[in-house]
Amino acid sequence: MSVTQKPFGIDQIGRQMTLYTMTNKTGASVSVLDFGAHLVSIKVPDKNGKLTDVCLGYDTLEEYDQKPSYLGATVGRFGNRIGGSRFTLNGVEYTLFPNNGRNSLHGGREGFDKKWWKGQVLEAENEDAVLFTYVAHDGEEGYPGKMKVQVTFAFDDACRLTIRYLAQSDKDTVINLTNHAYFNLAGSGDILGHTLQVNADCITDVDDELIPTGEYLPVDGTPLDLRAPARIGDGVARRAECHLIDGVNGYDMNFVLKGEGLKEAAVLRDEESGREMRVLTTEPGIQVYTGQGLNTEGHGGAHYGPFAGIALETQHFPDSPNKPQFPTTTLKAGETYESTTIYAFSAK
Repeated sequence: MSVTQKPFGIDQIGRQMTLYTMTNKTGASVSVLDFGAHLVSIKVPDKNGKLTDVCLGYDTLEEYDQKPSYLGATVGRFGNRIGGSRFTLNGVEYTLFPNNGRNSLHGGREGFDKKWWKGQVLEAENEDAVLFTYVAHDGEEGYPGKMKVQVTFAFDDACRLTIRYLAQSDKDTVINLTNHAYFNLAGSGDILGHTLQVNADCITDVDDELIPTGEYLPVDGTPLDLRAPARIGDGVARRAECHLIDGVNGYDMNFVLKGEGLKEAAVLRDEESGREMRVLTTEPGIQVYTGQGLNTEGHGGAHYGPFAGIALETQHFPDSPNKPQFPTTTLKAGETYESTTIYAFSAK
């Protein structure tokens, strides 16, 4: 294992940004950026040993700063949507910035994906890691509490990428951290031929603004049933059978995961390359977004159009601060928020 560092541009106030690359004994690598704690690149072998980048990303700092697609971003203080851009905590109503219609999405106007995170290399026998630290001030984007956040990206010789989150706040607050990487296990083209399996019996039902109604919708008998591996394109083609798929032209919903602790949430596979990615998480949900809204230029000038990548965002449920029946996203002052997600790559 080894970790290298290289300059990755100067931000708007003159700070040097750094790209960190962890490389294992097979030559596979993961690159992460201190600006926005972005996951920039994941190069893993196919069934013939050929390395390909399976993570959508950009080549310049300016693109990460100016383009709104969240490619590989660490999102927070609250990932996903909060309805009406407001919530009440301890009897106090907090107002957030509405950046998704009348709702707040992925932390607001300037979320964690637009912040500089202090990086630290952690080398160990079994894995290498980069630890990023950011301190959000009290009232940032409308959220209460000064909060110290740590995100660690670790990569090992078995091609497992582990993301560990830690946070503490000096006031009661809400938190929901995730990574918004888009994956394409073929390395190019679209993901409609990939198969996806999700360990969930239901999703959180949503309204026309993708805000949860508070109800759970069983997947049985619908194109949302991914309990056995299913071709993504086949599910999209059945849109007429499911108003939620039809309404957003693809998948963009939170699946309620079965099991407790660190458990397998999803398996993504590309048959032609033989690549497979298992997603394990301590989170209760996973947002499956098939990238139908993508329209940007990425690595090497490649065009990322609709379905160029799939995001599998492990998370607590959207709008949880306004839905007391959902698993809580409240972080009490002085307590520690912890979350772990593993993306385990293999090929056969």
